[in-house]
Amino acid sequence: MPSQVSAKSAFVQIQSLGMSFENGSPVLEDINLDIEEDEFVTLIGPSGCGKSTLLRILSGLISSYRGSVTLSGRNPSDAGEDSFSVFQDPTLLPWLRVQANVELPLKLKGVPKEQRQKKANEMIELVGLEDAKRKFPWQLSGGMAMRVSIARALTTSPKILLMDEPFGALDEMKRDRLNEDLLTIRNKDPFTCFYVTHSVAEALFLSTKVVVLSTNPGRIETIIEVPFSYPRQAALRERPEFLELLAKTTHALRARNQT
Repeated sequence: MPSQVSAKSAFVQIQSLGMSFENGSPVLEDINLDIEEDEFVTLIGPSGCGKSTLLRILSGLISSYRGSVTLSGRNPSDAGEDSFSVFQDPTLLPWLRVQANVELPLKLKGVPKEQRQKKANEMIELVGLEDAKRKFPWQLSGGMAMRVSIARALTTSPKILLMDEPFGALDEMKRDRLNEDLLTIRNKDPFTCFYVTHSVAEALFLSTKVVVLSTNPGRIETIIEVPFSYPRQAALRERPEFLELLAKTTHALRARNQT
């Protein structure tokens, strides 16, 4: 099992990580990554490079790996209360209203009703859905449902948020708006984030680091340090330095995929 790390170690530390399917086919190989607290790390790369698998390892859902993975000095399986996962499907319970869906993680933990209602209301306000508290999931747009999912995750005050293509099913305009909303939320209630996407523009807009994975098996091809400071506004996407980095990163990814 992975060992404890010292107080001076990175907040999330991945050393010599490897994993194979049950048939022996390698999925990830020699992944080494040190991430400081409150960083926003996006994983990009071709389909099948192990992005979602790496997220599942970080979430503790997969334990059959080689090497060492620690989150705040603990094994992923022991860091459950410090991390929360958000997927492309909001996975809201259709028979519960927005308020009850957001309260659910706290209810399952046995948090008293008044306390969980207060926390849920704070998170619903944070994601801008005060007027939707009494609605059912089927009454929400895709973007609203995803914001409910994020609010639900934030009720637990996670130190680490793991997001697997949460806006992938939305059109570009809605996705851009939710990217901006996500950074606003994170500015008010900081967390470390690992985010999976196929969009280079989305990765660069959100992240402090972009980790590019190659495939067969998944390895770190390169790590891009994103130079733009927070808070980030929509206008960043039109700035010459952003467009230059976007073009450079996109061309590099295409060249690697063609080799």
